[in-house]
Amino acid sequence: MDSILILNGSPRAPRSNSKRYAQLFSEACPLETVYFDLIKTEQAKVLEAMEETSRVLLVFPLYVDGLPVVLLEFLKYLEEHPPENRPTLSVLINCGFLELEQNNIAVEMIRLFARKNGYPMGAVLKIGGGEAILDTPFRGFARAKIRALARAVAKDRERVMGVTMPLPKKLFLKASSRYWEEYGRKNGVTREQMETMEIEG
Repeated sequence: MDSILILNGSPRAPRSNSKRYAQLFSEACPLETVYFDLIKTEQAKVLEAMEETSRVLLVFPLYVDGLPVVLLEFLKYLEEHPPENRPTLSVLINCGFLELEQNNIAVEMIRLFARKNGYPMGAVLKIGGGEAILDTPFRGFARAKIRALARAVAKDRERVMGVTMPLPKKLFLKASSRYWEEYGRKNGVTREQMETMEIEG
């Protein structure tokens, strides 16, 4: 029971930023961690692992101001197959927006699930600029908060923390536009196609 079950709720879990965050959490955590990709693991197997732990960390990205479908499907499965053991649920959520407050609604969705289904809530870490922050000079800020989250989860502390890149919005928008243009080029999308997408979008 003295371990932490990490559940990656990203739809692209095997190559996701959520996987990177989960790895950093595991490295910082004083307790043993067990990791599952929800998209690759049978729900019954995850449920079985939940019965053996007292702490679960949900790691996922913000999707359309809410939870990714793969995580929603798993929570629905838990409602339909409630475990006898109700571990404490903690959250590590990241979004591509600079404003970490964009994560608030998704966190409240997890709180509502926990309240309705009898799960204690633990610590929460909300990360802004999550798509990029680990590859910038500000990665140390994110790593420090993840270490603080690991300590809080291990000690069953209910804390709410947040971190983002300390950049002006204009600079962030300029840098993010450059990032996505380069990403598009790497994947064979021309500048003209990008401009067409912007007009049509």
